[in-house]
Amino acid sequence: MVTEHSYKEYDIELEAVRAKVLKMGGLVEENILSAIESLKKDDVDLAKKVIKIDDEVNSLEMEIDEAASRIIAKRQPAAGDLRMIIMILKAITDLERIGDEATKIARTAIRVNENPNIKKLKIGEIKLMVEAVHSMLKTVLDSFARLDISKTLEIAKKDEAVDDQYRATIRELLTYMLEDSKAISVSLELLVVTKALERIGDHCKNISEHIVYAVKGADIRHATIKEIKKTIGE
Repeated sequence: MVTEHSYKEYDIELEAVRAKVLKMGGLVEENILSAIESLKKDDVDLAKKVIKIDDEVNSLEMEIDEAASRIIAKRQPAAGDLRMIIMILKAITDLERIGDEATKIARTAIRVNENPNIKKLKIGEIKLMVEAVHSMLKTVLDSFARLDISKTLEIAKKDEAVDDQYRATIRELLTYMLEDSKAISVSLELLVVTKALERIGDHCKNISEHIVYAVKGADIRHATIKEIKKTIGE
C-alpha cells in the first residue's frame, strides 16, 4: 500500500535529482563562459580549469543517471512522473555534451597559445553566437527549474538564428583562407569553436523539447516552428 509518507519520500528523491541537474547546468554554463574567456585572453590556466571542471560535470551525469534509475526501480512511477524522469535522463545527456563542446573550445585556446605560428583568434567574429547560445542555456535551465514551456518557441527561433550565424561564419572563414594562406591555421581553429557553439545551441533546443515532453507528453523533435507553436498552445 502506498502511503503519504512514501509519496513525500518520492518527492524528496525527485527534487534532489532535479537539484543536481541544475547544479550540472550551472557548471556547464560557467564552463562555456570560461572557455570563451580563455580564448579572448589567451589564458591557458583558465582553459585547463575548464577541462578539469568537465570531469565534475561527467561525474554528476553518472550520479544523476544512477539516482534516476533507482527511482524507477524503487517507485515504478507512471505517466507524468515517468515522463519527468525520462526528461531528466535525456537532459543530462545533452548537458554533458554541452560540457564536451566547452572543453573543445578550451582545448582550442591551449593549441592556439602553444603554436607560435597561429595568430590570436578574432573572437569578435563569433560574439553574436556566444551571446545567443549563452542566452539559450540560461533560458532552458530556468525552464527546467520551473517546468515552464512558454520559452520553447523562443529557444527554437534562437537555434535557427545560431544556425544562420554559423553558416555565415563558415562562408566568411572560407573567404579568409582563400584570400590569405597565412589565415588558414587560425581560421581552422575558429571553425572548431564555431561548430562547438552551433552544437551547444542544438543541445539547448533538445533540452527544451524534453521539457515539453515531460509537461505535455508531446514529442516535438523535428517539429516546425508552426507545429511547436500549436503544441505549446501559443
